[in-house]
Amino acid sequence: MSRLSGVFSDLRNKNRKVLIPYVVAGDPSPEGTVALLHSLVDAGADVLEVGVPFSDPMSEGLVIQKAHERALTNGMTLQRVLDMVRAFRRDNETTPIVMMGYANPIERFGYDAFAAASAEAGVDGLITVDLPPEEVSAIDGALESVGLDNIFLISPTTPEARIQTIVERARGFIYYVAVRGVTGSGQLDADEVARSVSVIRQKTTLPIAVGFGIKDATSAAAVAASADAVVVGSALIAEMEQKAQSGVDLEEIQIHGAAVKMLQSIRAGVDSLPS
Repeated sequence: MSRLSGVFSDLRNKNRKVLIPYVVAGDPSPEGTVALLHSLVDAGADVLEVGVPFSDPMSEGLVIQKAHERALTNGMTLQRVLDMVRAFRRDNETTPIVMMGYANPIERFGYDAFAAASAEAGVDGLITVDLPPEEVSAIDGALESVGLDNIFLISPTTPEARIQTIVERARGFIYYVAVRGVTGSGQLDADEVARSVSVIRQKTTLPIAVGFGIKDATSAAAVAASADAVVVGSALIAEMEQKAQSGVDLEEIQIHGAAVKMLQSIRAGVDSLPS
């Protein structure tokens, strides 16, 4: 059983929902990313989603776009992200890590080389935002050969026929995008999310994670009522950015603390659901 499958199975047996924070590798700094990941686990993260910095992150709102820009300015590359995962694994062999990024850096790295390097570093799954299921055969074969899960997004506008195509290719879990538009945008409608999750469940036994539009403990709890997992990203990054701009000479651990505090609150909100 993979790390991802194990976490979802274990928490399902405990009647708990999976919490997945998203951060961009190299933001606020490359030197602090591994420590941030460990802090998020301590704050209640069950799975970590690590963004691979890219120059044109088209699915991201302004908050995450700026995080990508800062990370690239800090010299981040795909290889450095893999090195960070490897460093994280020295002290944590159990928490699954999903990398989220765009096709161009992976294509340049080479599918087989990327899959092998990711498995060696300790990555468990991949979300390639701009690579549709009709075009994944080459990379999917490489990922599957080393035991990595290929995870796909489903949006509110995805037709049912296409949902079927996606779930047939997906492994690990399904990522449902809760709002129309980019990350951090739109109003979350928990009832609409529940209806969409129900439609997806009719087509797959994979766990369903919901992200985009989750800003606090209340919205996280509302989503967790129907989903298997809650993903939060923009809200955490915005908290760190605001903290970083609040004063001079802040140590990075203080900046991380803003995200940690928010994640602890969201963890409490998710865990407040009746058993």
